[in-house]
Amino acid sequence: MFSKQDLKRLIFPLIIEQVLAMTIGMADTMMVSSCGEAAVSGISLVDTINILLINIFSALATGGAVVASQYLGKKDHDNANKAAKQLVFVTGALALIVMIVCLLVKGPLLALIFNIDGEVMSNAQIYFTVSAISYPFIALYNAGAALFRSMGNSKISMYNSVIMNMLNIIGNAILIFVFNMGVLGAAVATLFSRVVGSMTMLWMLRNESLMINVRQYFHFKFDFGMIKTILKIGVPNGLENGMFQIGKILVAGVVASFGTVAIAANAVANNIAGLEIIPGAAMGLAIVTVVGQCVGAEDYKQAEHYSKYLMKITFISMLALNVVILALCKPILGLYSLSPETTATAFELLVLHTVFAILVWPIAFTLPNVFRAANDAKFTMSISIFSMWAFRICACLVLAYVFHMGVMGVWIAMILDWCFRSLCFIWRWKSGKWKHKKLI
Repeated sequence: MFSKQDLKRLIFPLIIEQVLAMTIGMADTMMVSSCGEAAVSGISLVDTINILLINIFSALATGGAVVASQYLGKKDHDNANKAAKQLVFVTGALALIVMIVCLLVKGPLLALIFNIDGEVMSNAQIYFTVSAISYPFIALYNAGAALFRSMGNSKISMYNSVIMNMLNIIGNAILIFVFNMGVLGAAVATLFSRVVGSMTMLWMLRNESLMINVRQYFHFKFDFGMIKTILKIGVPNGLENGMFQIGKILVAGVVASFGTVAIAANAVANNIAGLEIIPGAAMGLAIVTVVGQCVGAEDYKQAEHYSKYLMKITFISMLALNVVILALCKPILGLYSLSPETTATAFELLVLHTVFAILVWPIAFTLPNVFRAANDAKFTMSISIFSMWAFRICACLVLAYVFHMGVMGVWIAMILDWCFRSLCFIWRWKSGKWKHKKLI
């Protein structure tokens, strides 16, 4: 179903898009670091909440992409278009509700999750307020990007990412360095880039020559049968991603208890660690499209073939990238305005992450997209939620507080979580139980 040229056209733009997506957060952190570690800490803590919500929106978008991909595999373009329109409106409506709730409870919510006060809390509240306003726009962007990927066209979202990143970086430079707006400047620049990106994506989806297109946005009727089909993937995937990010928020609260050095080191290490997993994240998106279309055509032999092939590429690319990052780790850390103690702590965390990103991360996080594309999302949800609570939370508390390992204990617990997931997903793959679970 897919030639090597087809896969290249799908995968390379996805990798570039993931790089660009990571640079938005890195640009904010690097540029705001000139305002002090309290500013970096405030942004990093709020980003744990932002990532939670964005991942839920992305999970819903993935549900729509799986449905659309399977309809394309069946050559049913009418239903693919219906699924696309339902996805756009449901995602937008959910994000709007989330935005309103977050704006109403932002103060108590931050105080409940994070044991911080003073300058860090002030920066966190500013960044959270503007971030919440951007939720509907990033949700719509993710829905549009997922639909283009389901068509095998990942260049569109890549081009949009280029535009968004340019706007964000230029906005940061002007608002932070010229107008001295600090955290508020970084937040406003990100908001503006997301507004432009989402509106551009929705406008491009109107093209009738596309395999999937969405016309007449202002003429909408809920199709609850189609929504239910989308949610069969979106809800388990959303619960999985949501619980995973809730775990990260709870862990961020643990890190916050170790002081500003630990918070800043954790934030910077997470920034760079995000770069290390780009090939795996990009390949996971490609797998949804490729395996989804194979499953829609009921060709599980090809689904298995492409899964093995794409996982092999993932391991090779993760090895190549992470060796380079590890070699350049200290110069990269030098780009941040950090104290020597914070820099040393961040370096230790990154060495640990780099080794296991090569060996374990692809199985723990890329392989499960094969199951999601084949409508086996409930299994990945169950394993991920159990592993998160057992290792990322419970083991984290034991290592951090009982064994006095501090922020390093938090990261070791994260690695234990990856290892457990990997063992379960390897078993699921070999069992073949993920096959023949029809969605449409």
